[in-house]
Amino acid sequence: MLKQVKQSVLIVVDVQNGFTPGGNLAVANADEIIPKINQLAQKFEHIVLTQDWHPDQHISFADNHPNKNPFETIELDYGRQVLWPKHCVQGTHDAEFHPHLNIPTAQLIIRKGCHQNIDSYSAFMEADRKTPTGLNGYLREHQVNTVYIVGIATDFCVAWTAIDAAELGFDTYVIEDACKAIDLNGSLQQAWQDMSQKGVHRIEASSILL
Repeated sequence: MLKQVKQSVLIVVDVQNGFTPGGNLAVANADEIIPKINQLAQKFEHIVLTQDWHPDQHISFADNHPNKNPFETIELDYGRQVLWPKHCVQGTHDAEFHPHLNIPTAQLIIRKGCHQNIDSYSAFMEADRKTPTGLNGYLREHQVNTVYIVGIATDFCVAWTAIDAAELGFDTYVIEDACKAIDLNGSLQQAWQDMSQKGVHRIEASSILL
């Protein structure tokens, strides 16, 4: 496994104040995975961080849709959109990386959800499925062929990133015990099913940290 890690990237998804306890879209106990993520990062030469980075009027915020509440769904031009509490607004404390995340060797930060009228869960592609982030090209340039993914939330940004990675031809692993899920109306079970169908591997951190 360690030989494989040298040809791999660790993608750390959205370990931000907004998704951890005290944040505007806090995932229960999400801060508990941070020490393990820091430990995993020491095994990788290539590390990418993703960061939700929304404008205040972002289309995914329930506040920006009259008579709509957080966690309702609406149909947009690019498909179904879950409406969220306002979170990770550009330049706010909510959008900053969690202070306990300690990965000084990360080479690249991919900011997601920057465009007001398109949401973005995946580190590779906007939700319109047309607009790439540039991550695929970056990884190819660095001869990376295997992707390991950790972070928040398993059933949204982690899953979308994993599925896109697999579809782009990367050997893709989600490190389950270094992720936390929202689990909205069965979304976690569905996410694992979708990832499995695309060939994403589900592993524990111990397989790397041994």
